[in-house]
Amino acid sequence: MSENDAVTSGGRAGEKLFARPWIFIRGVPAMKFLPPEGPSEVAFAGRSNVGKSSLINALVSRKGLARTSNTPGRTQELNYFVPEGYSGEKGDLPPMALVDMPGYGFAKAPKAKVDAWTKLVFDYLRGRVTLKRVYLLIDARHGIKTVDDEVMDLLDTAAISYQVVLTKADKIKPPALARLVEETRQKLAKRPAAFPEIVATSSEKGLGIDDLRAAVLRAVDHG
Repeated sequence: MSENDAVTSGGRAGEKLFARPWIFIRGVPAMKFLPPEGPSEVAFAGRSNVGKSSLINALVSRKGLARTSNTPGRTQELNYFVPEGYSGEKGDLPPMALVDMPGYGFAKAPKAKVDAWTKLVFDYLRGRVTLKRVYLLIDARHGIKTVDDEVMDLLDTAAISYQVVLTKADKIKPPALARLVEETRQKLAKRPAAFPEIVATSSEKGLGIDDLRAAVLRAVDHG
């Protein structure tokens, strides 16, 4: 597919990639339902209600692609999204896929369901060769919580590259946001798998969305 076939063809091709319509292709409730490994994948993780679905929708400029909900634990599968216009056959694969992971840290779901979702997420993180980076979403109003630290411990142990993305950054004042970014950077400095750059975003205001797109393209390009 002309110059859009590879993210590596530069920023212009990357802009065209995110300008395309994106579509949902598969919800994965267990590892056996994963798509065949092919395109590079980037995954989005975070506490329930951190604004993950809204951020994915803003990233691809399509409202309602990833479902948003006020109910913690709504996303119960690994949800796959790809740019439209590729057959999916060998030689015509999309250049990348976005994976919306189940939220963590919610208390209302039955323990058996939480355990099943947790196992799915951890198995995916450990076993997916095409996973280039995990974007770990942190609510700017609350900062890194204990449960976020636990997830980062797992990512560090598994040597999976991850980058922190602050969400809802428009909800705090600029000086407080600047302090939070610096505090977060200092916390991440001791973590071996953490990418040093922090992206502050607001899905509602469009803040940082272009920066996040650029970060995703770099991750896919360079791994």
